[in-house]
Amino acid sequence: MKVLVLLSGGVDSTTCLAMAVEKYSRENVVALSALYGQKHTKELKAAREIAKYYGVEHIELDLEKIFEYSDCSLLTHSHKDIPHSSYGEQLKEKKGETVSTYVPFRNGLFLSAAASIGLSKNCSVILYGAHSDDAAGSAYPDCTAEFNEAINRAIYLGSGKQLKVEAPFVNLHKKDIVKKGLQLKVPYELTWSCYEGNDYSCGKCGTCIDREKAFELNGTVDPLVKIREVK
Repeated sequence: MKVLVLLSGGVDSTTCLAMAVEKYSRENVVALSALYGQKHTKELKAAREIAKYYGVEHIELDLEKIFEYSDCSLLTHSHKDIPHSSYGEQLKEKKGETVSTYVPFRNGLFLSAAASIGLSKNCSVILYGAHSDDAAGSAYPDCTAEFNEAINRAIYLGSGKQLKVEAPFVNLHKKDIVKKGLQLKVPYELTWSCYEGNDYSCGKCGTCIDREKAFELNGTVDPLVKIREVK
């Protein structure tokens, strides 16, 4: 069996890739990364390094044009600032609406593209790293279990029942993902999650706060924090 893994270069997708390599072996794993107009390309560079580390085929896709009408704060053409607060704080301000870093239907688009590529690569499964913390409070509605069930059914039927979508972390918290990754000795020092494109992670945006807390809950320190503090 061959599998395709959506690889952003962050903690969740990298752990997902490590699990896939362990289960299916690297020659049966294809990693897919997308450029979508984000304000920096550090996560894509991280994805390249991670794919190289695991020795898997790596495909890059340019989807920037599709998001040019969005004012999401992550995108290069947006004039919005990236919030420096936790997702919980952002959701209180938004009163249940999606956060400003939500890229419209990004996972839906990525998974649809992945389905086409996966079929062409003779894959049977698509894996992606959506988890319950991102789904909480409608912060990222395309990370929910309900969304995963719907997109899985659509892709399964639309592929002639040849391809399934799996989100192994959809009912887990980020701390659980990091725990699994530490067991697999995932090279988290190669990953990048920060929404800012600086030399070191900012420690202030929602995703930095999330990942640093996940490492703390596992009794360790995020390696990117160690790098930032040394410098």
